[in-house]
Amino acid sequence: MVEAKGLKIFEVGPCEDAYRMGFLIGQRFSNQIKSRLASDLILQNQLLPFAQTPVAQQLLQSLTENNRNKFPRYWEELIGTAEGSGVPVLHIILINFRKEILAFLPKTAINPGNDTPDDCSDVLVASESMAVVAHNEDANVALVGHTYLIKGTLLNGLSFIAYTYAGELPSCAFGLNSHGLAFTLNSVPPSESEIVAGGIGRNFISRDLLEAASIDDALCRIKSSEVSIGHSYNLIETRTRKISNVETASRNRVSVYEVGATPFFHANMYLHLQVDQVQDENSKTRQSKAAVLPKRSKEDFLSLLGDTDDPKYPIYMIGPLLYTLCTAVIDLDEQTLSIVEGNPRKGEISHIFSLCSKDFKMP
Repeated sequence: MVEAKGLKIFEVGPCEDAYRMGFLIGQRFSNQIKSRLASDLILQNQLLPFAQTPVAQQLLQSLTENNRNKFPRYWEELIGTAEGSGVPVLHIILINFRKEILAFLPKTAINPGNDTPDDCSDVLVASESMAVVAHNEDANVALVGHTYLIKGTLLNGLSFIAYTYAGELPSCAFGLNSHGLAFTLNSVPPSESEIVAGGIGRNFISRDLLEAASIDDALCRIKSSEVSIGHSYNLIETRTRKISNVETASRNRVSVYEVGATPFFHANMYLHLQVDQVQDENSKTRQSKAAVLPKRSKEDFLSLLGDTDDPKYPIYMIGPLLYTLCTAVIDLDEQTLSIVEGNPRKGEISHIFSLCSKDFKMP
């Protein structure tokens, strides 16, 4: 395991219960969590005022009950994170269910669309000569400096690495576990008619994926959750070189695309699940650009994810609203997960983990 000064890694567990694990994470990153909450304008200007309304209280009650009932352990972890960091539980609930709540905010002149875009880009291939997933983790600029890595170990011996947004469950971004299952995530924008209130939150599903034993097990976990909104999952089985893209929507709709020898690029649009979706120019532009860039080697993948040619909608983002926090590269032949901070074209690896070692340490 190689660690840089920028992105901190915290090793936690095994703990006697999930609350304790969450508490220790919250305690360790209390300053980052408080700073993130203070600088998160969506939380301060939209979610917190909305949370005081009768409509929101009913929505929050159903989100709380449904997610706590399905995932009691992860709910305890979330409560522990709030109490360990010394911030109100409501604030932690709001940022973990941000997508599930923002869709129901009243549209006003002040908040016409309510949400800020969440944009990630992935390029994937599984051919005889290479099996690679490269992922740009893009987020609102408020997240810069407010992420960390969790290396968690559970009582059953399972361990995982999870890139984590401050105050959120590990991981809404990418992760891997000692079963040899890894994943990266892309948000997708279903239209309002496709969203169901009070369903299972995306953060709880991705937390559950950190404990999946295989792609099949991960698919079962995804399919068994009645989600509010859609999501796209790139599932990677490190021992078999199998890679699948899974698109989901409410009402138990799931589509699985097996990635093969033809490189597959996924931004923030549904590509194979038939869902009425919001048309996102940013995502369309990145998708079109990726279609014409070379994708023959891992270096090509990194160059593609570092592309800044489009002045309005570059693939690699540096603000003012969206920012590429890092790039994750999972190489199934080298059996490594590398994290690149800065433009991936420059290839400055800040962390590297072994996929075939239980403790993820490089030999």
